[in-house]
Amino acid sequence: MSGRADVAVIGGGILGLSHAWAMAKRGKKVVLFERGLRASGASIRNFGMVWPIGQPAGMMHQTALRSAALWREVLTAAKLPFFPTGSLHVGYHEDEAEVLREFAEKGPAAGYPCAWQNPAQILERSDAIRPDGLRGGLWSETEMTVDPRRVIAGLPEYLTELGVEIHFGEAVRRIQLPVIETARGAWEVDQAIVCSGDDFETLYPELFAVSGLIRCKLQMMRTAPQPDHWQLGPALAAGLTLRFYKAFRLCASLESLKARVAREKAPYDEWAIHVLVSQTADGAITLGDSHEYSQTVDIFDRADVDDLILREAETFLQLPDWRIAQRWHGVYSQHPEKPFFEAEPEPGVHILTGVGGSGMTLSFGLAERTAENIL
Repeated sequence: MSGRADVAVIGGGILGLSHAWAMAKRGKKVVLFERGLRASGASIRNFGMVWPIGQPAGMMHQTALRSAALWREVLTAAKLPFFPTGSLHVGYHEDEAEVLREFAEKGPAAGYPCAWQNPAQILERSDAIRPDGLRGGLWSETEMTVDPRRVIAGLPEYLTELGVEIHFGEAVRRIQLPVIETARGAWEVDQAIVCSGDDFETLYPELFAVSGLIRCKLQMMRTAPQPDHWQLGPALAAGLTLRFYKAFRLCASLESLKARVAREKAPYDEWAIHVLVSQTADGAITLGDSHEYSQTVDIFDRADVDDLILREAETFLQLPDWRIAQRWHGVYSQHPEKPFFEAEPEPGVHILTGVGGSGMTLSFGLAERTAENIL
């Protein structure tokens, strides 16, 4: 045997890292395996938004709020940067403003601490918002932004300080508890938590085949660091986002907005585009994104999709420097009906994946839930 641990975590993305933290905080000896030399999947290819306001009311929203609180605890202890700057959804069409006002009326009763603000109030919160045509927006204080590349690179060092043993570049080939076989040997463990995205297909192909999971590709961009320490302030979203996040289904006025977008902006529906804006620790601005759902992923990105994203961003965003420094696509798995996928293929083995685009938002809250359920 190569070693002995209470819990093995498979996957070095944010779900795996958060599960390793949750188990270590409860006094368990944890070993984590990541097949890559570093995490390079969805966990570093995102906005870094911890976004409770996008989650549907009830359990998922409460999990997101709890996750945000745990994020703050972990990042503070690990001395990693984050922006607790909240969020703004801005409206430039009357139907967008109507949805935002309706959500501001209904949201607080459903657990969302948010408020409608007029254009002057919105512009006081951010220098990044175009004033022309602004009808107002929705302010929420619960959102925060992390720098995904910095955080995913920095958390392993902090976990090591908590006693987690981390093995990068070591793929898990087989799980048959109490033994886990890797490319370099075998470990004896009591529990295994599989958080390797849709890669659990290689460990449990039959289960993956009937899981219902699909893949989603997203195109994203990042500017160069903005000059003179310019700050975005709250993370931003606009009208197209309202048709994307389930929280806004509280609003009866949403259907009218969706119908107008379908009529006037058909390509944005075709590529499931909405525009989010966040800032990294070095001042760069992250922009995106599109959504292509399939079992397979087209490795080639489309310039016209990037152009659509930028064209929409320019309708509400003003930046000192619009030069695009990086372009990429991310891929995540999601279930078409469930907020995440979990399974126990054999006693002591727990699979959690398929969180869609909400991995950063839900990770620590879901990890706490897993720990409470299995310990």
